[in-house]
Amino acid sequence: MTRHPGIVVRALTWNLFHGRAHPPAGRPLLDEFIEVLRREPWDVALLQEAPPRWFEQLCRGAGAGGAIALTSRNFGSALRGRIADRKPDLIKSNEGGSNQLLVRPPWRIAETRRLTLARFPERRRLLWARLDRDGSEPLAVANLHASANRPRASARELLRAAQWCASDDRLLFGGDLNLRPAEDPATFRELDTRFGLAPPTGPTAIDHLLCRGLEVVEQPQWLPPERREMPPHIRLSDHALVTAVFAMA
Repeated sequence: MTRHPGIVVRALTWNLFHGRAHPPAGRPLLDEFIEVLRREPWDVALLQEAPPRWFEQLCRGAGAGGAIALTSRNFGSALRGRIADRKPDLIKSNEGGSNQLLVRPPWRIAETRRLTLARFPERRRLLWARLDRDGSEPLAVANLHASANRPRASARELLRAAQWCASDDRLLFGGDLNLRPAEDPATFRELDTRFGLAPPTGPTAIDHLLCRGLEVVEQPQWLPPERREMPPHIRLSDHALVTAVFAMA
């Protein structure tokens, strides 16, 4: 664990690719995803494209409490889930998605809220939670999966979400934002100057852990692919894990 005076918050964000591997593994991979989350050191995990039916098992396996916001393609979820359990690489994202927030003790979720940012062509929702722990000020966490392949829409959703969270003094704001600082520096500049949210993971990254009112102890960074590889030769998701360490200011 990173040594720092005061309370340290270890954060992780990961797009689970609807529980699939890249390249495809041809079978369900719940146990493998649980193992990666179980062994990584984090206090707060922001998950996107997470199969909703996995929520309770991911929480138990990772030793965490949690909150969930359903996103797109969840009509007829029982049938979709049965197909996904048998043929995950056939149904792909049509199994239904969610944003999930996992929180390990001593942190606990005291309050949750959800904000719908887009309904078409896919529903996009912000999952917000207020976290408490003994001896600490509250920490707000916001988990977002912004629209894909529509950078203007992504920027609008991102700025609207940041405005919605503007009253939170201590905020961890992240997820799969589907926006690269190198391609839209103006939006990330506005996030910083107007909302105090920084730093991005890197100029070409779309997965970010931004903060306000926290000290950055370890900058957001991609973890090497080996950290999400499982035998035999399975690389989970098409997104890297991103981690960062912050201290309560």
